Amino acid sequence: MTRRVLFVCLGNICRSPAAENIFRSFVSDKSQDNAIEIDSCGTANYHEGKNPDSRMRQALQSRGYADEGRARQITEHDFTYYDLIVPMDRDNQNHLYALVKDQRERSKVRLFSDFLPNYQPIDIPDPYYGGSDGFLEVIALLEAGCPALLSELIPDRSR
Repeated sequence: MTRRVLFVCLGNICRSPAAENIFRSFVSDKSQDNAIEIDSCGTANYHEGKNPDSRMRQALQSRGYADEGRARQITEHDFTYYDLIVPMDRDNQNHLYALVKDQRERSKVRLFSDFLPNYQPIDIPDPYYGGSDGFLEVIALLEAGCPALLSELIPDRSR
């Protein structure tokens, strides 16, 4: 059974496409490509159809990750299609909560920090208005949380 995960940030050009590309790499490294479908979107349509921010693309490339994606805004269909919807921060989480129709859809929304060691920081910081270090910090946080997210979606049955 294929599991479907959707990463969400505000404009879908920094944090969520980074999460999509990094998580896809983690999934591929564990040979689970056919088991998990991965996408990303934004709660706003500011950058609809655009590639990830050039600074995030550069940061991803510097760490050996793909830099693919096209910005899109979340749709009503996403709440029924995806098994897990992962906002990068509480502002986007609250925006998603305002869009859900019922408790079943609400239960699919989980902060990325739920998968970080010690659940810290609570919000993955938006690097858009900062310097290049902010993009690398986001990547480091995403790398720290992806193993736990993968373990939740595809539990290791060898233990």
